Amino acid sequence: MKKILVFTFILIVALVYACGEKFLTKEPLGVVSEPALQSAKGADALLIAAYSSLDGYSGWGNGGPWQGSATNWVFGSITGGDAYKGSDPGDQPAITPIERMAGLPNNEYFETRWRVLYDGISRANYALRAIKGAKDLTDANKTAKTAEGRFLRGHYHFELKKMWNMVPYVDENATDFKIPNDKDIYPQIEADLKFAVDNLPLRQSDVGRATKGAAQALLGKVFLFQKKFNEAKQQFDAVVASGIYSLAACYHDNFNPATKNGPESVFAVQSSVNDGSADNLNGNYGEILNYPYTGGPGGCCGFHQPSQNLVNAFQVDANGLPLLDTYNNTDVKNDQGIPSNSPFTPHTGPLDPRLDWTVGRRGIPYLDWGPHPGPAWIRDQAFGGPYAPKKNVFYRSQQGTLSGASGWAQGANANNYNIIRYADVLLMLAECEVELGNLERARALVNQVRNRAKSGCVVRNPDNTPAANYRVEPYNTPWTSKEFATKAVRFERRIELGMEGHRFFDLVRWGIAEQELNAYYAKEGTLRSYLQGARFTRGKNEYYPIPQQQIVLSTAGGQPTLKQNPGY
Repeated sequence: MKKILVFTFILIVALVYACGEKFLTKEPLGVVSEPALQSAKGADALLIAAYSSLDGYSGWGNGGPWQGSATNWVFGSITGGDAYKGSDPGDQPAITPIERMAGLPNNEYFETRWRVLYDGISRANYALRAIKGAKDLTDANKTAKTAEGRFLRGHYHFELKKMWNMVPYVDENATDFKIPNDKDIYPQIEADLKFAVDNLPLRQSDVGRATKGAAQALLGKVFLFQKKFNEAKQQFDAVVASGIYSLAACYHDNFNPATKNGPESVFAVQSSVNDGSADNLNGNYGEILNYPYTGGPGGCCGFHQPSQNLVNAFQVDANGLPLLDTYNNTDVKNDQGIPSNSPFTPHTGPLDPRLDWTVGRRGIPYLDWGPHPGPAWIRDQAFGGPYAPKKNVFYRSQQGTLSGASGWAQGANANNYNIIRYADVLLMLAECEVELGNLERARALVNQVRNRAKSGCVVRNPDNTPAANYRVEPYNTPWTSKEFATKAVRFERRIELGMEGHRFFDLVRWGIAEQELNAYYAKEGTLRSYLQGARFTRGKNEYYPIPQQQIVLSTAGGQPTLKQNPGY
């Protein structure tokens, strides 16, 4: 839905009351009044403005776009062990304490993410009020548009819930915005998404608008996070039964701007470039720091470097199956400390082919940019490791067309971020089936994902030979142990969704973050010295600290209405 992106900034001066100056109480700027927007055209423009917050960016005054990025590359991937901060110690230093589980309430990244999510909620609420008051909308159109607004509001609140747990829920009827965070908001999130499920169409004429399938998938995920496995299964089954979605034939099609919005995309943040927006700010700006440092695509800045732990997870045994318990005992060969002009032979052992669509590593083709040269593209290898991110990167052949042709950084591109894709739905459904005792259905679902990796595209050398020793096979032996099935499904999520911002939130909801992350820090601290002494503390680090500025600004009658999370 390109117009969602084109209209991103048109209405901001007229309507945004974000939470920066006074907690969700800043008055709209400009001269356009709400009653003037209570028409079919005005309501849709306001709805488009609510969609535009999906990318996690609402103006430089609300922090850098990478701080609030929808991809959760800081809050989901780096903190989950998929990646290191990257770059060098002095650039974006606020990320390092977050990575070490030592982030404080005054950290600018927490503040920005909080702001942009409540900004999205305020825009959705403006749209809902305008829809309700629009006299030139039929009742049916009002219901359908209300469903879109409530879907977006549910999404933004769910992101807040994942990050901070106890947060205020704000609807379109709120007048006092100093709302305490003393209630679990899952019931309100569920109500918003149930309305969306009941009233959204299966397909939309504009690509990018929320659909019934998107609402079912998101509602299922909300149920899953609460361990309501029966309810979650019903929603995921409905997505599968719709017949609308399927796995893309090529895994990498999900991360290629030329093939975005394909059959696997259930709901995505829409991106575009060269569309007239200043500095191509519609172009996946949340990922603009996450490119090789010099010489390769993007021109900036060396962040979000994949961890050795993640790379090791793609090792397979002689049968093409994951090393569920032993993957991290030995490292995939890397070029740490080997200059780019010195000889290097990449790892020769068997690997899942998804590795080289997820990670840029020395000697392996980096899309069509040539073989990754190692340190020549790494800002500080001793600090950030030898690897580069890949899922956000555009092809050299797309430079200037599907990437920005102007702007301060050349990494802006038309690559969408899939908030939910079909493989994610299949694996969440598999998780439900394991919990409900249907182990063979779970195995079949996991095998759908693995068979796509087996039969789909692999990274190839210029002579068309596979770039590495790729091997992946389905699970051919029946699953009879819930313990094994649980481990297999969780591991599949790791390798299928690596670097996509899910890992930390998965570890927390599974209740294994303490053991997994402390084991991660113990080994990674021997590779990255700045991780030595890092520790996840149970009862504290499951959620991030509520931004201190928001607690101060919530004060009413001399007392803050927001209460800080435990341990901070």
